[in-house]
Parts: sequence; structure tokens; C-alpha cells
Amino acid sequence: MGRKIRIIDSTLRDGMHAVSHQFSPQDMAEIAQKLDEAGVDTIEIGHGDGLGGSSFQYGFSAYSDEEYLQAVSGVLKKSKLDVLLIPGIGIKEDLEMAAKHGAKVVRVATHVTEADIGEQHIKLAKELGMEAVGFLMMSHMADVSKIVEQAKLFASYGADVIYVTDSAGALTPQGVFERVKAVKEATGLTVGHHAHNNLGLAVANTLAAIEAGADVVDGTCKGLGAGAGNTQIEVLIAVLNKLGYETGVDLYKIMDVADDVVGPKMQRPQVIDKNSLTIGYAGVYGSFLLHALRAAEKFDVDARDILYEMGNRKTVGGQEDIIVDVAYELSKKKSLA
Repeated sequence: MGRKIRIIDSTLRDGMHAVSHQFSPQDMAEIAQKLDEAGVDTIEIGHGDGLGGSSFQYGFSAYSDEEYLQAVSGVLKKSKLDVLLIPGIGIKEDLEMAAKHGAKVVRVATHVTEADIGEQHIKLAKELGMEAVGFLMMSHMADVSKIVEQAKLFASYGADVIYVTDSAGALTPQGVFERVKAVKEATGLTVGHHAHNNLGLAVANTLAAIEAGADVVDGTCKGLGAGAGNTQIEVLIAVLNKLGYETGVDLYKIMDVADDVVGPKMQRPQVIDKNSLTIGYAGVYGSFLLHALRAAEKFDVDARDILYEMGNRKTVGGQEDIIVDVAYELSKKKSLA
């Protein structure tokens, strides 16, 4: 038996971005039950921006966090229930509610330079008996020394796992390898990686993370997620099987979940098109895609120009409101040309 790799599926959280947060509790329960039966270790659910994300700013979800949690917790037999919390979007009361409804894992997600804002949430998670994950987003925007500094902060708060997260799908395998290796060596903790596929490198980057010492990695069925989507979980399991890793996931069953259960619920195929490619190239937060497409249509400008300018401004998650400003400015320039 080869080295054990823990798999976290975020189809029902990151995948919510790609369906405008409109999965129903019944959709979630059906998918989660099949993921559980396929042997997925941990299943992350909720609004794409985590607990408390349903809002005018980030897009309203069809149902409440509580309704989603109740639906999924009722069908899981082996898989651990996981939630995402971005401090400032989600609050401590949200985490307490999630724990009450069976969440065993929380990923406290901060910008790669702002781990300190997650201290209270990591500590609360431990008080609640949850597994606490420090989730460093947009990790392409910081060098290795800064990432190590922030990872150590999460470790000092009591985090069980540190994630190097490529929210924009902007990293290459070498960049992932260097970051994961450094965090692993500096903290001695379990390290994870969450990839996006905007440059077509999600599986390759995930393998680089594993080679660098990551023991836990993410995927989604059909790659469903923000931007060009995430590491396609059924492909990842096939590749890891070929390489001799042990995941506990049944390949045929995860293929069936992806094609027969998730596929029919998708609004569009998850592909790398010109706009999602621009996200990876410009290093822009993946969930900006649908917001940029809407603004481009409203102001009659190219979505790629919006995304590229957002990259130039080094914007981060939570700054979706700037997209409209950028689109307006581009339209003014266009009218003067």
C-alpha cells in the first residue's frame, strides 16, 4: 500500500460559484451521499464564499447555511462534514451553528498575508472540538518567506492543518512545490493544497504539492468551481491510483458521481475559456468571473480587460464591488477612443 493521501471534495462549496450558489438542499444531500459512498474523506459544503456568504455583495444562495448543513449532515455515514469561514464574511456565531449541525472541520480562509484575522476562529474551532485548518488564499501573491511567516501564525493559534491555496489558478508546479515544502518544513504540520485550473495545471500542481509533502488535497466533481474550476476529482483519483497512492476513494464510484449526479446539475461545461484563462494569467480571484461577465455585458466592454485590470490592482477576495468601477472606467475610455 502506498502513501495515504486525504481527499477533500469541495464540489458543494467551490462548485457553488459555478451555479450562482443555487444548489438546493436536496441537490447537496444527493451529491454528498454519493461522495460518502465513494469513500471521500471530507466534504465541504455551503455558499461559495463560505458561512455567511449569501449577500448582495457575493450573491444570494438559494437556501440558508443551516438548511444546507441539516440536509447534508443527515446523509453522511463516514465522510466528515466541512465548512469554509472567511473572517468578516462568516462570524463566530456561524461557526457555532455549523458545529451544532454536525460540521467536524472548518477551513478558516484568509488572504495570504492576513492569517492574524483568523486567530479567534481557529481557537473557537478547537474549543468546539473541530479540526481547524488555516487556509491561506491567493498564495501566488506572496513569496515563500511571507507564506511561512503566515503559516507559523496559524500554527501558533492551534491550527491542525495549513493550506497553500491557489485561489486564482495562477501558480505553476514549481511555485506550488516551493511553497508547500517550505510550509511543511517550517511548521511540521499536515499541509494541504487547493488548486484551480485556469492555466490547465490543477492536477499537475496537486501532484507537485504531494511531492513536496502535502498529505491532503482538494478536488471537485467535473472540476466544478470558480473560474475554470478546481482539480477534477475523478481525474485526480485515477492519476493517484496509477502512481500508487492510497486515497480510499473508489474510482468507478467517483466517476459515476461526477458524470451521473453532478454533470446533469451543471449550468454549463467547466472549461478553460478566454475569460477563465485570463484569471489565471492575471492572478485574479476565481470567484470574480461571473461578476466580471455581468459587468462586461452591462457596460459593453471585454471581460478580459476587467479581469486584467483587477489583477493589475492586486485585488483580493471581498473586493467584488471594484469590478463595476473598473467596467465603468473602461467603458468611459472606450467612448472617448
